[in-house]
Amino acid sequence: MSKQQTKQRIEKLRKVISHHRYLYHVLDKEEISSDALDSLKHELYKLEQAYPEFITKDSPTQRIGGKPLGKFKKFSHKKPMLSIEDIFSEQELCEWESYIKKIKPSTKLEYFSELKIDGFAITLIYEKGIFVCGATRGNGRIGEDVTQNLKTIESIPLKLEIHHKNLLPKSVKKNIEFLIKNKRIEVRGEVYMEKKAFENFNSKILKKGEKPYANPRNLAAGSIRQLNPKIAASRPLKFLAYIIVTDFGQKKHSEEHQLLPCLGFKTDPGKICENTDEILAYWREIAKKREKLPFLIDGIVINVNDNIFFKKLGFIGKSPRGSRALKFSPKQATTIIKDIKIQVGRTGAITPIAILKPVKISGTTITRATLHNKDQIKRLGVKIGDTVIVERAGDVIPAVSNVLKGLRIGVKKEFDFPKFCPICGAKLIKPKRQVVWRCPNKNCGAQKRKFLYHFTSKKAFDIDGLGPKIVSQFLDENLISQASDIFTLKEGDLISLERFAEKSADNLVKAIQQKKKISFACFIYAMGIRYVGEETSNILANHFISIDKLKRAGIDELKKVSGIGEKASEGIYKWFQIKTNQKLIDDLMKTGIEIIPPKEIGKKLKGKIFVL
Repeated sequence: MSKQQTKQRIEKLRKVISHHRYLYHVLDKEEISSDALDSLKHELYKLEQAYPEFITKDSPTQRIGGKPLGKFKKFSHKKPMLSIEDIFSEQELCEWESYIKKIKPSTKLEYFSELKIDGFAITLIYEKGIFVCGATRGNGRIGEDVTQNLKTIESIPLKLEIHHKNLLPKSVKKNIEFLIKNKRIEVRGEVYMEKKAFENFNSKILKKGEKPYANPRNLAAGSIRQLNPKIAASRPLKFLAYIIVTDFGQKKHSEEHQLLPCLGFKTDPGKICENTDEILAYWREIAKKREKLPFLIDGIVINVNDNIFFKKLGFIGKSPRGSRALKFSPKQATTIIKDIKIQVGRTGAITPIAILKPVKISGTTITRATLHNKDQIKRLGVKIGDTVIVERAGDVIPAVSNVLKGLRIGVKKEFDFPKFCPICGAKLIKPKRQVVWRCPNKNCGAQKRKFLYHFTSKKAFDIDGLGPKIVSQFLDENLISQASDIFTLKEGDLISLERFAEKSADNLVKAIQQKKKISFACFIYAMGIRYVGEETSNILANHFISIDKLKRAGIDELKKVSGIGEKASEGIYKWFQIKTNQKLIDDLMKTGIEIIPPKEIGKKLKGKIFVL
């Protein structure tokens, strides 16, 4: 073949391979065997090796390749990747609908329900129709660039093409092909592994004498976060798209699920529901089919179908108001309570913890479960030695949900809820309208320890090498007694400690000094203010800009801040009135802490109103 003929052959091969990728990974069809397809891929590879000038980014041969990375680059999401708030019952679903109707009473609601696949959320970026970047959710604002690993997944198209143009939604713009070639396109979805593929993978791991993975999601997430793309390529990962961020004219979320297959993505067809009764019927139908599905799901996602109204609803915290995840009943198991111990939190909250005979739930071994509070122990009638039902609430936090009293043999030991803090001995209090008992002593050792764990955590000061074990060691050795002490530590203070040598001491002190500059949002989060999480910290930082303005803010001013509720407003105001908290900030400032204010965007337009 001449060079020109070779180029044409390469282009033809790419087109044919792309066609069969679409059939297999999107439509679940096969026109030729996998062996035949492998043969075509091999021919393409050979031709490209002979003529490397003809290799393009969207070539099927570029799925596997690239040298192992030293670390992942950070990726800033132009539109935050929000998480969805979970609900677990018909009552919560109806309450959510009532909540939406209060915002806009006259609106006729329509919903789109789809499978909530148990995978790893990622976003894909296409420029001129070519896949150029893929990233993890991260904290919703900043993720990690995992492009090379995502390229290895066959169900992710490397080039966008229109399939079955006649199936495009009517609302989608007619010049869609032009938009694909000229617009930045973003598609989001889940990387997952099918159940059968997971079982096969684990059986191979076991034969090698290695530890198997707990569940397909952990394996999928771990694969995408491998620095060597060849590891991801060796694992049978798949991708299911659920949203198109880019505006193609689609008016409804359901239309995005029509559009996605036309662009080459596999997606769940879902179901349009007119009311909550139809949503619940679909939820029950899927629950019956759940075990027969090739992949794991843990519920359904419900979106307000009208995209314009969905955007108007906005979001609160990290969740859009127009979405909810209706989860299936938490997976449960029975076990025996060996003992009950008391845990003191950083805000003084007293939580009874059941020490369990080890039991596996959703692939994870559980040895502890929360009993929440004194009232819950009384309601359940829990005794030490009881057989109980343990569930992972929201598939995350283990909790005791029921006591099987019929299995009691002999006398079981009653648990006496303490009247005094088990750490400092202070008399416990129960504030009005609260079910939680608290230790009122702000100098309580347990509270101080938990606060310092929080203060140095990743979302706060994020001091490399200063984890809970080292913090505990510093406290036990009386090297620190409060947060500001951390920033006064010297190499000589650490060298005499166990596990510390001159080099490690020097490294930690340097790491501490490097963290003296901190963003305002992270500083607020580090203070451990009750009701103030990561998202609320961001809202406060962007609104008040400086710590002095936030300190001076009254309750009424705080309530006016969008996204800050009444409880949070009261909690923030009261926190800044406490003298020990004022001293905490002053002491930190004296050590040289520099709070970096957030950047103000669009200052010239701030405060202006435009009527179109």
